[in-house]
Amino acid sequence: MARILNIETTTTNCSVSLGEDGEVVGVKENNSSKYSHAESLHVFISQLLKEHQWEVSDLDAIAVSMGPGSYTGLRIGVSTAKGLSYAQEVPLIGISTLRVLSLQVDKEVDYIVPMLDARRMEVYTAVYDAQGTEIAEVRALILDENSFSDLLSKARVAFIGDGVAKFEELCKHPNAIMIHGKLPSARNMVGLSQQKYKTQSFEDVAYFEPYYLKEFIAGGAKNQR
Repeated sequence: MARILNIETTTTNCSVSLGEDGEVVGVKENNSSKYSHAESLHVFISQLLKEHQWEVSDLDAIAVSMGPGSYTGLRIGVSTAKGLSYAQEVPLIGISTLRVLSLQVDKEVDYIVPMLDARRMEVYTAVYDAQGTEIAEVRALILDENSFSDLLSKARVAFIGDGVAKFEELCKHPNAIMIHGKLPSARNMVGLSQQKYKTQSFEDVAYFEPYYLKEFIAGGAKNQR
Protein backbone atom coordinates (compact mmCIF):
# COMPACT_ATOMS: atom_id res chain seq x y z
CA MET A 1 0.00 0.00 0.00
CA ALA A 2 1.51 3.30 -1.13
CA ARG A 3 0.26 6.65 0.08
CA ILE A 4 1.57 9.56 -1.97
CA LEU A 5 1.15 13.32 -1.66
CA ASN A 6 1.08 15.02 -5.08
CA ILE A 7 1.91 18.71 -5.55
CA GLU A 8 1.18 20.78 -8.68
CA THR A 9 2.04 24.50 -8.70
CA THR A 10 3.35 25.17 -12.21
CA THR A 11 0.52 27.49 -13.29
CA THR A 12 -2.10 29.63 -11.56
CA ASN A 13 -3.68 26.41 -10.29
CA CYS A 14 -2.36 25.57 -6.83
CA SER A 15 -3.25 21.91 -6.53
CA VAL A 16 -2.64 19.09 -4.04
CA SER A 17 -3.89 15.51 -4.07
CA LEU A 18 -3.60 12.36 -2.01
CA GLY A 19 -3.25 9.03 -3.76
CA GLU A 20 -3.41 5.52 -2.35
CA ASP A 21 -2.31 2.64 -4.58
CA GLY A 22 -3.01 4.75 -7.67
CA GLU A 23 -6.51 5.82 -6.61
CA VAL A 24 -7.44 9.44 -5.88
CA VAL A 25 -8.26 9.86 -2.18
CA GLY A 26 -8.76 13.62 -2.19
CA VAL A 27 -7.94 16.85 -4.02
CA LYS A 28 -7.72 20.46 -2.94
CA GLU A 29 -6.98 23.19 -5.46
CA ASN A 30 -7.61 26.79 -6.39
CA ASN A 31 -6.98 28.53 -9.70
CA SER A 32 -6.22 32.15 -8.96
CA SER A 33 -4.48 34.67 -11.17
CA LYS A 34 -2.99 36.23 -8.05
CA TYR A 35 -0.39 33.45 -7.72
CA SER A 36 -0.95 32.92 -4.00
CA HIS A 37 0.83 29.57 -3.94
CA ALA A 38 3.25 30.60 -1.20
CA GLU A 39 0.31 31.24 1.14
CA SER A 40 -1.98 28.44 -0.03
CA LEU A 41 0.18 25.37 -0.59
CA HIS A 42 1.01 24.40 2.98
CA VAL A 43 -2.54 25.21 4.09
CA PHE A 44 -3.95 22.94 1.38
CA ILE A 45 -1.63 20.10 2.37
CA SER A 46 -2.55 20.37 6.05
CA GLN A 47 -6.28 20.61 5.33
CA LEU A 48 -6.26 17.67 2.94
CA LEU A 49 -4.37 15.41 5.33
CA LYS A 50 -6.69 16.37 8.18
CA GLU A 51 -9.85 15.81 6.11
CA HIS A 52 -8.79 12.26 5.33
CA GLN A 53 -7.31 11.57 8.76
CA TRP A 54 -3.80 11.05 7.44
CA GLU A 55 -0.64 12.14 9.19
CA VAL A 56 2.42 13.36 7.35
CA SER A 57 4.17 10.30 8.76
CA ASP A 58 1.68 8.08 6.87
CA LEU A 59 3.08 9.19 3.51
CA ASP A 60 5.26 6.79 1.55
CA ALA A 61 6.43 9.36 -1.03
CA ILE A 62 6.10 12.96 -2.17
CA ALA A 63 5.47 13.68 -5.85
CA VAL A 64 5.86 17.07 -7.49
CA SER A 65 5.08 18.42 -10.93
CA MET A 66 8.56 19.32 -12.15
CA GLY A 67 7.86 21.69 -15.03
CA PRO A 68 8.01 23.50 -17.31
CA GLY A 69 5.82 26.34 -16.07
CA SER A 70 5.84 29.41 -13.85
CA TYR A 71 9.29 30.05 -12.39
CA THR A 72 7.91 31.08 -9.01
CA GLY A 73 5.28 28.35 -8.94
CA LEU A 74 7.86 25.68 -9.73
CA ARG A 75 10.25 26.97 -7.08
CA ILE A 76 7.55 26.93 -4.40
CA GLY A 77 6.26 23.47 -5.28
CA VAL A 78 9.64 21.82 -5.59
CA SER A 79 11.07 23.38 -2.45
CA THR A 80 8.03 22.23 -0.48
CA ALA A 81 8.23 18.71 -1.91
CA LYS A 82 11.96 18.46 -1.21
CA GLY A 83 11.48 19.70 2.34
CA LEU A 84 8.77 17.14 3.08
CA SER A 85 10.72 14.33 1.42
CA TYR A 86 13.83 15.11 3.43
CA ALA A 87 12.03 15.63 6.74
CA GLN A 88 9.96 12.45 6.46
CA GLU A 89 12.76 10.42 4.88
CA VAL A 90 10.53 9.26 2.02
CA PRO A 91 11.27 9.20 -1.73
CA LEU A 92 10.80 12.22 -3.99
CA ILE A 93 9.07 11.64 -7.33
CA GLY A 94 9.26 14.09 -10.24
CA ILE A 95 6.39 14.17 -12.74
CA SER A 96 6.33 15.90 -16.14
CA THR A 97 3.88 18.80 -16.03
CA LEU A 98 2.92 18.43 -19.69
CA ARG A 99 2.22 14.72 -19.22
CA VAL A 100 -0.06 15.59 -16.30
CA LEU A 101 -1.93 18.08 -18.49
CA SER A 102 -2.27 15.62 -21.35
CA LEU A 103 -4.25 13.21 -19.15
CA GLN A 104 -7.22 15.57 -19.14
CA VAL A 105 -7.99 14.81 -22.79
CA ASP A 106 -11.06 12.55 -22.86
CA LYS A 107 -11.65 12.51 -26.62
CA GLU A 108 -10.66 9.81 -29.10
CA VAL A 109 -7.62 11.23 -30.86
CA ASP A 110 -4.35 9.98 -32.30
CA TYR A 111 -2.08 12.53 -30.66
CA ILE A 112 -2.21 14.89 -27.70
CA VAL A 113 -0.32 18.19 -27.62
CA PRO A 114 -0.36 19.97 -24.25
CA MET A 115 0.46 23.68 -24.42
CA LEU A 116 1.38 25.99 -21.56
CA ASP A 117 1.50 29.71 -22.25
CA ALA A 118 4.97 31.23 -22.38
CA ARG A 119 5.64 34.67 -23.82
CA ARG A 120 4.13 36.32 -26.90
CA MET A 121 3.45 33.51 -29.40
CA GLU A 122 5.54 30.97 -27.51
CA VAL A 123 4.36 27.88 -25.63
CA TYR A 124 5.88 25.01 -23.67
CA THR A 125 4.79 21.86 -25.42
CA ALA A 126 5.38 18.18 -26.19
CA VAL A 127 3.60 15.48 -28.19
CA TYR A 128 2.13 12.23 -26.86
CA ASP A 129 0.42 9.43 -28.73
CA ALA A 130 -2.92 7.96 -27.62
CA GLN A 131 -1.12 5.51 -25.30
CA GLY A 132 0.73 8.29 -23.51
CA THR A 133 4.13 7.68 -25.07
CA GLU A 134 6.15 10.84 -25.61
CA ILE A 135 6.98 11.12 -29.31
CA ALA A 136 8.26 14.71 -29.30
CA GLU A 137 10.21 15.94 -26.30
CA VAL A 138 9.36 18.94 -24.17
CA ARG A 139 10.41 22.22 -25.74
CA ALA A 140 9.66 25.92 -25.98
CA LEU A 141 8.05 26.59 -29.36
CA ILE A 142 7.18 29.81 -31.15
CA LEU A 143 3.89 29.06 -32.87
CA ASP A 144 3.13 29.78 -36.52
CA GLU A 145 0.60 28.57 -39.09
CA ASN A 146 2.76 25.54 -39.92
CA SER A 147 3.19 24.28 -36.36
CA PHE A 148 2.25 20.58 -36.05
CA SER A 149 1.21 20.46 -39.71
CA ASP A 150 2.90 17.07 -40.13
CA LEU A 151 0.69 15.53 -37.45
CA LEU A 152 -2.47 17.29 -38.55
CA SER A 153 -2.06 16.12 -42.13
CA LYS A 154 -2.44 12.49 -41.11
CA ALA A 155 -4.26 12.31 -37.78
CA ARG A 156 -6.65 13.86 -35.27
CA VAL A 157 -4.75 15.94 -32.74
CA ALA A 158 -6.02 17.35 -29.43
CA PHE A 159 -4.43 20.57 -28.20
CA ILE A 160 -4.96 21.33 -24.51
CA GLY A 161 -3.87 23.97 -22.01
CA ASP A 162 -3.76 27.72 -21.58
CA GLY A 163 -1.57 28.08 -24.68
CA VAL A 164 -4.32 26.78 -26.97
CA ALA A 165 -5.91 30.21 -27.45
CA LYS A 166 -2.76 31.40 -29.21
CA PHE A 167 -2.65 28.44 -31.55
CA GLU A 168 -6.35 28.58 -32.38
CA GLU A 169 -5.78 31.96 -33.99
CA LEU A 170 -3.32 30.34 -36.41
CA CYS A 171 -4.66 26.84 -36.94
CA LYS A 172 -7.98 26.10 -38.65
CA HIS A 173 -7.20 22.52 -39.67
CA PRO A 174 -10.22 20.17 -39.42
CA ASN A 175 -8.10 17.55 -37.60
CA ALA A 176 -7.28 19.98 -34.79
CA ILE A 177 -9.34 19.69 -31.60
CA MET A 178 -8.89 22.67 -29.30
CA ILE A 179 -9.57 22.04 -25.60
CA HIS A 180 -9.83 25.21 -23.53
CA GLY A 181 -10.04 25.92 -19.82
CA LYS A 182 -7.66 23.20 -18.65
CA LEU A 183 -4.60 23.53 -16.41
CA PRO A 184 -2.39 20.86 -14.84
CA SER A 185 -3.97 19.34 -11.73
CA ALA A 186 -2.59 17.16 -8.96
CA ARG A 187 -5.61 14.92 -9.52
CA ASN A 188 -3.98 13.65 -12.71
CA MET A 189 -0.66 13.01 -10.99
CA VAL A 190 -1.92 10.13 -8.85
CA GLY A 191 -1.60 7.33 -11.40
CA LEU A 192 1.73 8.63 -12.70
CA SER A 193 3.30 8.91 -9.25
CA GLN A 194 2.09 5.42 -8.36
CA GLN A 195 3.77 4.02 -11.49
CA LYS A 196 7.05 5.68 -10.60
CA TYR A 197 6.77 4.50 -7.01
CA LYS A 198 6.39 0.90 -8.19
CA THR A 199 9.47 1.13 -10.40
CA GLN A 200 11.38 3.12 -7.75
CA SER A 201 12.00 5.97 -10.19
CA PHE A 202 13.01 8.43 -7.50
CA GLU A 203 14.84 11.74 -7.58
CA ASP A 204 17.94 12.67 -5.62
CA VAL A 205 16.54 15.14 -3.09
CA ALA A 206 19.85 16.96 -2.71
CA TYR A 207 20.29 17.69 -6.42
CA PHE A 208 16.76 17.74 -7.83
CA GLU A 209 15.82 21.02 -9.55
CA PRO A 210 12.67 22.14 -11.37
CA TYR A 211 12.63 21.85 -15.16
CA TYR A 212 12.46 25.56 -15.94
CA LEU A 213 13.24 25.01 -19.64
CA LYS A 214 14.11 28.69 -19.99
CA GLU A 215 16.01 31.00 -17.67
CA PHE A 216 14.06 33.34 -15.43
CA ILE A 217 13.91 36.92 -16.66
CA ALA A 218 13.01 39.47 -14.01
CA GLY A 219 9.95 41.45 -15.01
CA GLY A 220 9.43 39.15 -17.98
CA ALA A 221 6.55 37.03 -19.16
CA LYS A 222 3.59 36.54 -16.86
CA ASN A 223 4.14 32.81 -16.59
CA GLN A 224 7.62 33.33 -15.17
CA ARG A 225 6.74 35.51 -12.21
